[in-house]
Amino acid sequence: MTNTSLRLAETLTSNGIRSVYGDPIELDGVTLIPVALVQYGFGSGSMGGEDDRSAGGGGGGGYSIPLGAYVRDEDGLHFRPNIITLIAVGIPFVFVSGLVWTRIIRALKR
Repeated sequence: MTNTSLRLAETLTSNGIRSVYGDPIELDGVTLIPVALVQYGFGSGSMGGEDDRSAGGGGGGGYSIPLGAYVRDEDGLHFRPNIITLIAVGIPFVFVSGLVWTRIIRALKR
């Protein structure tokens, strides 16, 4: 099981940049390079009992959030964010910020 975990870690390390930055796409003279936030997590375990029964386990998962794309056109290279992702991340941030400010204001009034 240890060799499998090491091989998996080596594979993810070498593929990390390729999973964050996608392959360049040429479209009508404009080059697009997609950018994403990528995270992986893996775990494994093994424990042999006293009566020589072997146990094992493993699991993994990951996610990818599209952040936007680098665009190279006649104006140069610039980043275009994914508006949907910004809204999806922004709504919880605004909610939590509102809760924090409410508690700060209440504490200052006392």
